[in-house]
Amino acid sequence: MTSTQLRIAVLVPCYNEEAAVATVVADFRKALPSAAIYVYDNNSRDRTATVAREAGAIVRSERRQGKGHVVRRMFADVEADVYVLVDGDATYDAPSAPGMIDRLLDDHLDMVVGLRVDQVRAAYRLGHRTGNRMLTGFLASTFGHAFKDILSGYRVFSRRFVKSFPVLSDGFEIETELAVYALELSLPVAEIETPYYARPEGSFSKLNTWRDGFRILGTMVKLYRSERPLRFFAVIGGVLALAAVILAIPIVITFIETGLVPRLPTAVLSMGLMIMALLAVSSGLVLDTVTRGRREMKMLAYLSQPPLKSS
Repeated sequence: MTSTQLRIAVLVPCYNEEAAVATVVADFRKALPSAAIYVYDNNSRDRTATVAREAGAIVRSERRQGKGHVVRRMFADVEADVYVLVDGDATYDAPSAPGMIDRLLDDHLDMVVGLRVDQVRAAYRLGHRTGNRMLTGFLASTFGHAFKDILSGYRVFSRRFVKSFPVLSDGFEIETELAVYALELSLPVAEIETPYYARPEGSFSKLNTWRDGFRILGTMVKLYRSERPLRFFAVIGGVLALAAVILAIPIVITFIETGLVPRLPTAVLSMGLMIMALLAVSSGLVLDTVTRGRREMKMLAYLSQPPLKSS
């Protein structure tokens, strides 16, 4: 089956993108003539939905605020063989979509990420670039190196990926969750360099560098706790055990020399910290077993979806 025989859906989450959404729809209509283009309006206060409809898109809405809620709704509602997820701000390169789809089909992949290459300096703000590098490095050290741009909003998915992906995020941290899901199950993925442009006149970014950066970092810590519980709680247990030993050393020395324990509260505190350390490690062992079971269930859900067939 070739890309022209597949059902292709372009998914465009939008919030106040009146100035850009018509361009996005027109560009992807030209790049992918056979694709169905869905614009999901997320409580926009401008004419985003009207402009998108006039441009020829299928317009739907999601009332719960946040990109994660929109992606969850799109993945659940839209039926297709290949999904193209792109922001509605006209910063991503529509002509790159056919190449990304061909790469997905030719290499039997489940996700292809558009690695942003900014065409003008204003396209990619320094704070966002620095934050992306930091978060990408954290993700690589935690889950293994696979991506250079984990926060890219331009991705192509197989149906198998979309219909088995349990969307848990509410906002912009959805991109991080997509990357972690792929790494967690060792799914076949790739990155392709794509041009990245500045927003058109009248379009403004909804991403707050610090607020959303901390939210994404918090999501990664939560994912690390849930996906690597033994390591997470072993570190906590190690810190508590070290503190307990440091507090106990002078008490033990005094006891050896005099046979007395003059600082009983400190001794009790040291014992309590050691007990907490053992509980933390025990919790990690139990949760690690639970996590393995959840991972097996996710893999079974993934395998229950038929793979794409290419000629």
